[in-house]
Amino acid sequence: MPHASTSGDLEGRVIVITRPAGTASGFARQVRARGGVPLLLPGMALREGRDGARTALCEALRQDDLVLFTSPAAVRFAATLTPLRTRATVLAVGQGTAAALRRHGLAAQAPTRQQDSEGLLDLPALRDVRGRGVALVGAPGGRGVLQQRLVDGGARLREVWVYRRTAPRLDRRHVEAVGQLRSSARVLLSSAQALANLREALPPEAWTRLSHAVAIVSSERLEAAARAAGFGHVRRAASARPADLLAAAR
Repeated sequence: MPHASTSGDLEGRVIVITRPAGTASGFARQVRARGGVPLLLPGMALREGRDGARTALCEALRQDDLVLFTSPAAVRFAATLTPLRTRATVLAVGQGTAAALRRHGLAAQAPTRQQDSEGLLDLPALRDVRGRGVALVGAPGGRGVLQQRLVDGGARLREVWVYRRTAPRLDRRHVEAVGQLRSSARVLLSSAQALANLREALPPEAWTRLSHAVAIVSSERLEAAARAAGFGHVRRAASARPADLLAAAR
């Protein structure tokens, strides 16, 4: 039934997908199924972690009390290093990450409303972490909110960087496609780093054209970042999940 109510609701609108290179094909299929025209404009690229990531991950899964996965990419890269088996309590930063973990046989606790670091920290499992071993599985960088709160709470924090984020490689085709965007296009944003990377990578004329489109953001923080970057029209989605982003793009 939900399928019938959303079929064709994008009505030929261009939807700019800024997810990392190589991760947006499924999202693009959803856009096409709803009558939209996807434009892949990666805001970053993802690479495997540094040496030692496998050893750190195996120790975390075997020894720590809680294991936190910060993104679906963290699950994907971790699963290439070792089978994801653990007796620890497993947590996910959002429902997309929890779904990725289920595909590997792990049931994870995840926030349902505020699907970000603050929402994760509100889960009962993280209210008292004093003296507990907590592994954070993801990539270096970011705001550091999780790390600071966990350390302040007395956790024995282990950072397991199974992948890393790098700047995207945009070519002439990307720039030309952005240069043809209309102001009715929707730019889906779920990462402040991707937003900053695109602003740095695109020529000024292309960036101006992109920022004249409507930004669809997944949080209050990203809304502020998009406006500061020059977007005059910003809508906030319920979460970073594709369904919520596309609902806001209608």
